[in-house]
Amino acid sequence: MGSVVAAGDDAAMESFFGLLQKNGFNCRSLLTREGLQIAIATRLERSYHRRRRRPRLGRFTPVELEAIMKLPAALAA
Repeated sequence: MGSVVAAGDDAAMESFFGLLQKNGFNCRSLLTREGLQIAIATRLERSYHRRRRRPRLGRFTPVELEAIMKLPAALAA
């Protein structure tokens, strides 16, 4: 990062850190790296994966698609 050739890498990292700040991770008192990892994982698992619909998944959320896929597997067993 930081070189002229890595402009795409810089843009991706700036976007990532911008999303972290937008979602309020910089407002919390996260004193350790482990605390930040837990906060990010919690955010992804509790809200992001449960609300964001994905076009590749037929406009289902990952949690909805997993529930749909488990039903036929349970019936087949």
